[in-house]
Amino acid sequence: MGERLIRQPKVLAWSFYDWANSAFATTVMAGFFPLFFKQYWSAEVVATESTFRLGMANSLASILVVCVAPLLGAMADQAGAKKRFLLISAAMGIVMTGSLPLVAAGAWVMALVLYGLALIGFSSSNIFYDSLLVSVTKERHYDRVSAYGFAFGYLGGGLLFSFNVLMILFPDSFGLAGAAEAVKVSFLSVAVWWALFSIPLFLWVEEPVTGEEKRGWVTAGFKQLFSTLSKVRQLKMTFLFLLAYWCYIDGVDTIVRMAVDYGLSIGFDANNLMVALLITQFVGFPAALVFATIGAKRGPKQGIMLAIFVYLLILLWAYRMDAIWEFYLLAVAIGLVQGGIQALSRALYARLIPRDQAGEFFGFYNMLGKFAVVLGPLLMGWVGVLTQDSRLSILAIGILFALGAFLLSRVDVDAGQSAARGLEQN
Repeated sequence: MGERLIRQPKVLAWSFYDWANSAFATTVMAGFFPLFFKQYWSAEVVATESTFRLGMANSLASILVVCVAPLLGAMADQAGAKKRFLLISAAMGIVMTGSLPLVAAGAWVMALVLYGLALIGFSSSNIFYDSLLVSVTKERHYDRVSAYGFAFGYLGGGLLFSFNVLMILFPDSFGLAGAAEAVKVSFLSVAVWWALFSIPLFLWVEEPVTGEEKRGWVTAGFKQLFSTLSKVRQLKMTFLFLLAYWCYIDGVDTIVRMAVDYGLSIGFDANNLMVALLITQFVGFPAALVFATIGAKRGPKQGIMLAIFVYLLILLWAYRMDAIWEFYLLAVAIGLVQGGIQALSRALYARLIPRDQAGEFFGFYNMLGKFAVVLGPLLMGWVGVLTQDSRLSILAIGILFALGAFLLSRVDVDAGQSAARGLEQN
């Protein structure tokens, strides 16, 4: 069944968008931009100041996406234009990423502006990409197809990241003047990769027309947004799942954003941390497919609970580790569950929403994910400042996973599906 699914052009094309934009998440967001920002664009200031600048840029971009995500999703539904909105968002992210090499040393403001706009484009495009899941496959295949997307993302992002790491380690072999030029070329390669591998989605994924085309879709989008708020309150299981997701994905995304910073704070070398990121990417590819099987056999809820339990064990281990080989093993463990928990969460949520209103509901879904990125690092920072102990700050994330697991245990999936189908428009 899995082989037949992935051979379907629309499923393969949809999955390739994750392959395309994961290059930004890996090479730019998690890998090179934070390091290059400190060492090139903010080299004249102390590390704490550059960290503050970068943190503010991440938070402001995330807050903006939080504010507009549900509205964008609602407007895309009303206009029947998910692919059009995805194209605009992706184009902004691609152009801004491709412009980063033009920023001169010390020009930290311009670097943050371009990075922030690229992050907004990346995050916004995922709203419409996620909402197209219900268009490319049947409900019984959501788990597997969602996992294909994340698996392709890990593989594609990992392949380009590997090439970029080699360029930085051995710039002479690529005809580059040094590591700084290699990083700039890496940013450009992400833009090209993102643009090239987005093409299949626009060619082969069809967006079904639900009813007549509507005029005044901006106004209609606002009306639908307020209507969605009311619907979310009516769909009790969907609302409960969103609360659970908000908590545990906060923990997941905080680990993604703060793992390198945590490793540096306890004395590990930056090159070793880049290797750990590579390990996570390549382990995440097969692991996401394994979790798809778990979701198909035991249900996505049980798969998510398993992943949360593994994350709690990871945090306990991270608190005590003091050798780089332990960091590598933790990278393997994170890779085993990171793609799985993301894929099964998307698949479970798709079951709990009205299919003809997927854009607006996935707007809320992505809104919560981005808002979690705002809160998670703040929790780590607050605990670290109070205790003056970076190791205790990593343990604090366990609260988010524990609360998420408790809320998720209260979600009745069958009841939620029934309620969602009842809200679908005839």
